[in-house]
Amino acid sequence: MEGLTTSRRDFGPHKVAPVKVHQYDQFVPSEENMDLLTTYKKDYNYYPVCRVDPIKPRDSKYPCSDKMECLPTYKADYLPWNQPRREPLRLEHKYRPASVRFDYRTTHQDDYPIKGLVKTMSCKPLAMPKVCNIPLEDLTNYKMSYVAHPMEKRFVHEAEKFRPCEIPFESLTTHKQSFRGLTGEPAKSLKPLARPPGLDVPFSNTTEFRDKYQAWPTPQMFSKAPIPYVPPEERMDLLTTAQAHYTYPNGAPARSCRPALQIKKSGRFEGSTTTKDDYKQWSSMRAEPVKPIPQLNFPTEPLDCLTTTQAHYVPHPPINTKSCKPHWSGPRGNVPVEAQTTYTISFTPKEMVRCLASYPEPPGYTFKEVDASGHRIYKQISQAGSQQSSRLSVDDSENSNQRKLEVSA
Repeated sequence: MEGLTTSRRDFGPHKVAPVKVHQYDQFVPSEENMDLLTTYKKDYNYYPVCRVDPIKPRDSKYPCSDKMECLPTYKADYLPWNQPRREPLRLEHKYRPASVRFDYRTTHQDDYPIKGLVKTMSCKPLAMPKVCNIPLEDLTNYKMSYVAHPMEKRFVHEAEKFRPCEIPFESLTTHKQSFRGLTGEPAKSLKPLARPPGLDVPFSNTTEFRDKYQAWPTPQMFSKAPIPYVPPEERMDLLTTAQAHYTYPNGAPARSCRPALQIKKSGRFEGSTTTKDDYKQWSSMRAEPVKPIPQLNFPTEPLDCLTTTQAHYVPHPPINTKSCKPHWSGPRGNVPVEAQTTYTISFTPKEMVRCLASYPEPPGYTFKEVDASGHRIYKQISQAGSQQSSRLSVDDSENSNQRKLEVSA
């Protein structure tokens, strides 16, 4: 078998030249410094703004006395047409009520007439009271076992005598102890100037984009000239490999094994189908419903309308029982109320003393130094040679007891 195809025979290989890549010029950075001003900062300057007057007219205190014409556009433009009224397309009223009186009785009223009350006779024996000569035993376990004990006298708690606290009350708070009242620097205003400099400079029409981003010279695009097409001189063979090599000289078209349809040619149309021929209608009779035979026999005697309570309940006279509850001894005497609380026992009123931190210079102390945290440290003058300082700060928690004693002294 020949291994040549139509593509291999007609389309031969050609020489392919390498693609020329354009080499760009080397970038040389500019030595000038870039201006970081934007168009908004340079061109849009601040201008004073005045208040705009409202467009809405003021309300008049003196209303107009003329009558307003209240004719809207709809009523003025859309006028009714002068056309006769159409008669409605209704059916003729042919119903005539009957002259005979209407029989308003229903089937229920005809079949179930109202019957009177039936007097029934009760066969129940009469409820006769049972008379017994044995007296009722009214003893209970409570009456037999209960023993009345004498009431003890109530214990009255004696009030303890008030003893004032010996420890003096410390009237120092965190604010009084830590607040120094130092004067700080005034806040600086960050508001821009009312008229920034540069308003008198004329508006420049040059922008950063126009100055820095210049148009580069674009080189001419290299285009390759197309190779002219030369058609082959030989005639193209349109046969495929299968048509050229796989031939069957004694071949014939395949025959269909399906039997030919026999078409009945008759003048009358045959309207019978398989369903009509095979599924015929059965001759069936309607079956009667199967009803159960009633097995309940209703009594012939009338109903006794007595309930169980009416039949068996017998009213008895009430019996008064004796109460075993002890008698009330009467209201108690005037017992004083215990009016003592923890506050009344422990609280000792003391004199309010002005906090030393509120003074510019605390009396009895001299300024020593200012520490790294900005706290002013004072030393006491009362004892000569005393180097103990009192720091008025919240951060120093180690010498808190010592500071309290120095300030109170």
